[in-house]
Amino acid sequence: MSYELVFDVKRGDFDTAGEASRKIKRTLQQLGISNKVIRKVSIAGYEGEMNLAIHSFGGKILLEVGEAELVLTIEDTGPGIANVDLAMTAGWSTADDEVRSMGFGAGMGLPNMKNNADTFQISSKIGEGTKIVMKFLV
Repeated sequence: MSYELVFDVKRGDFDTAGEASRKIKRTLQQLGISNKVIRKVSIAGYEGEMNLAIHSFGGKILLEVGEAELVLTIEDTGPGIANVDLAMTAGWSTADDEVRSMGFGAGMGLPNMKNNADTFQISSKIGEGTKIVMKFLV
């Protein structure tokens, strides 16, 4: 089994936010992936998608489905994360008041991604962007 999906996510596009993670969930169901794995990928994908809409200048979500694992890559263009360790702290967020008033920005996105993935790697550079690679065992 080998399958790949790519989604573009625009900054501030809350009208379509969540669409990519819904399509990923539907695709994984059609491919016969277990509900346990689908749940983990769906949570991590949604959190990543919302982080792209809230914090980045836009980015991409890439899902690669292989025989033994799924790889979910979330990559954006700027602004980057100044302190990745702090950003990984549950409850810490740089979301503005407008985003918080919509019910987002609770500071659980990155911790939820890490907690649901079997492996989690994040790299970020100020002014360039952030890349997160998560693997999920099938």
